[in-house]
Amino acid sequence: MNTRRDFLKHTSNGFGYLALAALAQKDALLAAGTAGGPLAPKNPHFAAKAKRVIFLCMQGGPSHVDTFDYKPKLANDGGKGAPSSAGRYGRADLMPSPWKFTQHGRSGLYISDLFPNVAKHADEMCILNSMATDVPAHPQAFTQLHTGTTQFVRPSLGSWTVYGLGTTNENLPGYVTISPPPQSARAFGSAFLPAVYQATKVGGTQLPGAFAQFAGRFGRGGNEAAVANIKNDRLSPEAQRTQLDLIQALNKDQLKREGASDEIEGVIESYELAFRMQGEVPKVLDLSKETAATKALYGIDDNATDNFGKQCLMARKLVEAGVRFVEVSFGNWDQHRNLKADMERNCGAIDKPIDGLLTDLKQRGLLKDTLVIWGGEFGRTPHSQGDDGRDHNHKGFSMWMAGGGVKGGMNYGMTDDYGYEAVFNKMHVHDWHATVLHLMGLDHERLTFRYAGRDFRLTDVYGSVAKEILA
Repeated sequence: MNTRRDFLKHTSNGFGYLALAALAQKDALLAAGTAGGPLAPKNPHFAAKAKRVIFLCMQGGPSHVDTFDYKPKLANDGGKGAPSSAGRYGRADLMPSPWKFTQHGRSGLYISDLFPNVAKHADEMCILNSMATDVPAHPQAFTQLHTGTTQFVRPSLGSWTVYGLGTTNENLPGYVTISPPPQSARAFGSAFLPAVYQATKVGGTQLPGAFAQFAGRFGRGGNEAAVANIKNDRLSPEAQRTQLDLIQALNKDQLKREGASDEIEGVIESYELAFRMQGEVPKVLDLSKETAATKALYGIDDNATDNFGKQCLMARKLVEAGVRFVEVSFGNWDQHRNLKADMERNCGAIDKPIDGLLTDLKQRGLLKDTLVIWGGEFGRTPHSQGDDGRDHNHKGFSMWMAGGGVKGGMNYGMTDDYGYEAVFNKMHVHDWHATVLHLMGLDHERLTFRYAGRDFRLTDVYGSVAKEILA
């Protein structure tokens, strides 16, 4: 048995496809020539402040001037004409935030009343109020947020992280994305890095229409989140083990006759990896044994917060089990209209679960070396679009980070008086990538991969670490 077609003939149902995926991982190992396996733990370039990442990705561009970027001048000048430099809707009127900003914690950070629970963690948050990206269009900006480029197929931030550090559980993938938006494979792929470093998808939604990923409500699939083909519906684990032992005996006999063979050895190892994943992954994703107190902490069983709460709890369980990089997606932040109602619904769905996640990580002693990130691909305009909406704004927006070696209770950078553009300590996506990698103990200029005759890196030829935010 020395072809993939023969390989699949000797398997049953979904296990064969899971094993085939594992075989692709083995091929990647052989190509990379990495001793101990491509996911084996690796030493960072220098002492890391964070060991793992949870990225809460808000696709669609949440409005920074309504959440984490307090603009009193915008409130005072509401109704005045927007500056002529504001862009295609420059003739619109400035629109104050409908929500009040209040100070929180000893640090006195201003946070919108949309996030009363998240605001409890103000002293652990570093709010980045000077983010910027290149293009005010969802597909390009979302891709750049993850890969550093708007134009080319490149490895994602999660892939680069796992490539540089490996993972600490040989039975689990190093990079997991929970309920990713449809048609977003490019943002989570490994590109020219070995396939083992691409994200493993858990859950997701199916939405109609070519632009569903930009207009639909995804990131709400926590109830049915699972890894595809993780269960064999035809055989019990015991029967499958018996089948596997027989196939492995045939493979080893073939190996003995032919001598050393990377392909046959890869088949043998891929079967075992796939079998281990079938046993480990469902246990990690099973929330049924969590206590009532834990479920309440995340807002599970409350209709408004249940799905995102489950996804956040899964993220905690995955990183605790050894997964290096977990991304949780929540969409529908593209409020060109219905800003007030949609923002209140969206923030209401995530506020308590995020509070629960930060609280749970801290109680378990994990927050100090787990980097939690919140944000989307860009922000919104300070002026109105229609009567109740805001347009795209890529020149200035907000993200925040907590734990994982960042200074808490601080704002980094700022936009102008209205929130149009970053004017102090501007943090481009390249700078953000460089900083995240630095927190993980990786030098973004040294983390390279040779491809097509040149050394590629996540930040291309750009990026500066924001050392002011390092604890």
